[in-house]
Amino acid sequence: MRDILGADFYTYQGFFEKASEIAMYYGFRPIETPMLERENVFTSGVGKETDIVEKEMYTLRVRGGEKLALRPEGTASIMRAYIEGGMHTMPQPVMLYYYGPFFRHDKPQRGRYREFFQFGLEVLGTSKSIADAMVIQIMTTILKEAGFKNLCVLVNSIGDKTCRPHYIRELVSYYRKNMGDLCGNCRQRLKGNPLRLLDCKELQCVALKENAPQSVAHLCEHCKEHFREVLECLDTIKVPYSIDHTLVRGLDYYSRTVFEIIDDEDLICIGPRDEQKKPAKENKEKDGDVEGAPEERALPLALGGGGRYDYLAKQLGSKKEISAVGGSIGVDRVVEAPQLVSLTPRIIKKPKIYFIQIGFEAKLKSLTVIEVLRKARIPLVHALSKDKLSIQLAIAEKYGIPYVVILGQKEALEESVIVRDMSNRSQDTVKIEKLEDYLKKKKV
Repeated sequence: MRDILGADFYTYQGFFEKASEIAMYYGFRPIETPMLERENVFTSGVGKETDIVEKEMYTLRVRGGEKLALRPEGTASIMRAYIEGGMHTMPQPVMLYYYGPFFRHDKPQRGRYREFFQFGLEVLGTSKSIADAMVIQIMTTILKEAGFKNLCVLVNSIGDKTCRPHYIRELVSYYRKNMGDLCGNCRQRLKGNPLRLLDCKELQCVALKENAPQSVAHLCEHCKEHFREVLECLDTIKVPYSIDHTLVRGLDYYSRTVFEIIDDEDLICIGPRDEQKKPAKENKEKDGDVEGAPEERALPLALGGGGRYDYLAKQLGSKKEISAVGGSIGVDRVVEAPQLVSLTPRIIKKPKIYFIQIGFEAKLKSLTVIEVLRKARIPLVHALSKDKLSIQLAIAEKYGIPYVVILGQKEALEESVIVRDMSNRSQDTVKIEKLEDYLKKKKV
């Protein structure tokens, strides 16, 4: 965990403003959920045998014995709010966006912190494939406007409760035959959460999953049709994507569509009906990048990801299933990336006035003058704790601020100020009540 100060703070704020603006134009509305939730919101929704719940979640017991958890992700909280808030009575689907801090006792590494920031989108109350494509489209649009030019959406379908059990049986059978090559964590996952085997980053497991059964080969007709429609939508809106048969995401609530968004200029990102379709890693081998040596090439970081979660509502206690899809962007990875363009938040404006006060009488009237400037929407800098004119003028020079407003003892008694143009050192005495009009004529 760390402090976010100065320019870094404004970078985060600027990204959240840009992402929120894009989401708003697509019809999404904001929501904010508590940082603390009942622990069972996540154990029931995310899954007891996921890394998040088993190893990463911060929990505490409060008076009365109730167990709470710092939110490790946003989707379960949003669905809980949808159910408790009676949002099913609203026109469907309900489209929400959110941002803020989340917490996982994760191993700190590149772009990952134990307090991390996410921007998320959720579409609740529809099973239509267009919702999946819309979430992907908005997330890629946000990242493009943040400066990422080599985006690729890795996408897969992991089926539903009708077809997934058969696929999992095939997956378990395959891994049992290769039990000796699995890492310790994956031996445990094989018993309780076999899909997570495909999410492992250990070298021996990465090599094994290349030949593992593919979920798309076991989809039922409804899931095949849904996945085909998602891909057709991505083709139509020209979002670059590649089917990744090993992509499952790490949470129990996902069904059908799952996706991740990466930025990697070396990845050949194409659609499934492209005549040049080849697995990206085969193409990389021809360029001399040996696929069998993943340790030689740093894997591109996922900037965002998500998927469909049609069964989460029932896991949280709803009497009926609520179809939904969503995704989130890892903001820490985005703001630390060299590709990021400057996203200045609207509230931050370059100061045009340096306000100087000299003497006790001037100090008393200082806040009155600052309020006049605020109402005129003129950003300023000041140092009310300073007393000497020379020190305050030196600060104004250092900041390169075009105008200085000086309030001395004489001016305080006369209800006036001195306005100095720092470019030519000319100055005028102006009544405080006429200061706003004077500065507007100067086009400050």
